[in-house]
Amino acid sequence: MTERDGSAQPAAPLSGAARELYARITRGEPVGPEDTGALGELVGWRLVIADPERPSLPIALDPQEAGRRRLDDELRDLAARAARIAAIPDLSDELGLHFERAKWRSGSGSEFLAGREQVTARIGEAVDRAETEVLTALPAGPGCEELLGETTDRDSRALARGVRLRTLFGDGVRDDTAAREWAAVMSARGTRFRTLLAPFQRCVVVDRRQAFISDHVVGGDPEQTAWHVMDRAFVAFVAEGFEDAWRRADAWYGDPRRAVPAGDGSRLTDRQREILIDTAAGVDQRITARRLNIGLRTLTKELARLRAHWGVSTLAALAYQWALSPERQRTADHPGEGPRPEPPAPVFH
Repeated sequence: MTERDGSAQPAAPLSGAARELYARITRGEPVGPEDTGALGELVGWRLVIADPERPSLPIALDPQEAGRRRLDDELRDLAARAARIAAIPDLSDELGLHFERAKWRSGSGSEFLAGREQVTARIGEAVDRAETEVLTALPAGPGCEELLGETTDRDSRALARGVRLRTLFGDGVRDDTAAREWAAVMSARGTRFRTLLAPFQRCVVVDRRQAFISDHVVGGDPEQTAWHVMDRAFVAFVAEGFEDAWRRADAWYGDPRRAVPAGDGSRLTDRQREILIDTAAGVDQRITARRLNIGLRTLTKELARLRAHWGVSTLAALAYQWALSPERQRTADHPGEGPRPEPPAPVFH
């Protein structure tokens, strides 16, 4: 017998009546109407076959061969069941992701955005409907030139409607030529920009009524997925985190990185001073790069510029020159004039 999907059903143990009937058949005794049930068991086990010419006298088959066939059937069925069981966790994970997304979508407070195109489209819709203000925090800076063009048109329409735009970037954006040109154009149109050395989380807040934040719930790629949040209390929380980061950031109008003159005539940027402080303290370069929100390659280039500035070839010699630098002493004596110390962790960290 088989199930509806074609796989063999597990066989029931052979009943005592069937066993007794098999013994009678081997002795050539006839089968009566009362033996119908037991005979069906024997046929199912392929222990007997019916003789069309003498239906009351079935033919007994070799039980060893019948047992081997039944064993093969059971093993195949067991393997198929094991394969189905093994597939259950993967199936649950695959369908569970859709269920979680649907569950979150079904709420009135948030919506999961599963891909970059969906994220971009939903943000574009929100900004196009903005009435008062759009706050944007992008630690890695703006996207590719094609995306910059779309953003320019979208933001220009918002500015024309009287919407205030403020955008916060990581400090590394000051080294990006395309980003500088774009920021210079948008600054002239009314967008306000600032850059921040310290890490912060990306977000977009529209009219203090809705926010877009990176996904850390579903488990997708945070760079490709996001949440569209409409809960007013949480949106206010995100906006206040943006304001905290904004207050600690430096104004930017798309101009190249400006150096700060030191007492000895050298010109060091805030970021270079931060790098020198960490280098002198023996901080791992990867930690410094992560703290300043820059790539390790950018950090290496900055260290090369600093070594060239002081004419030294090693980090130890560079740390020694920094220790003797009047600017380092001025920073130590007047910390308010030098680079800011690392603040307590903000909302976006």
